[in-house]
Amino acid sequence: MIEIKKIGAQGDVLFRRVRSLPKTAIEENVSGRIVVAHSETGHDHSIDATDGVRLFSEPSDPLVCYLQLEGVEYADVVHHRAWDTHDTVRLLGGAAKKPVVFEARRQREYVPEGFRRVED
Repeated sequence: MIEIKKIGAQGDVLFRRVRSLPKTAIEENVSGRIVVAHSETGHDHSIDATDGVRLFSEPSDPLVCYLQLEGVEYADVVHHRAWDTHDTVRLLGGAAKKPVVFEARRQREYVPEGFRRVED
């Protein structure tokens, strides 16, 4: 397991601790696991234990979302694929008095039409 306090990656997803949520972030109504990054082949990067974790989307960029940890020590992001899987990453919240926010950013690549999401 890889522990992330400030910055780290799991495959094509980069996690970076930020000071706060942007004003444009919109909270998503999630029931069940939180899918941080959906894959076209079904190997999602997700948080299965969601108590104390909230998901926010960024309307201006579909390749970015935010995870807010409140009152929890950590949140584990699991890569759901039986073969050639990435290690689980643990986003460290430390049960701080104020919420801890991580930006999750999908890897992009440039093509003549512009930027697109990398598919692994």
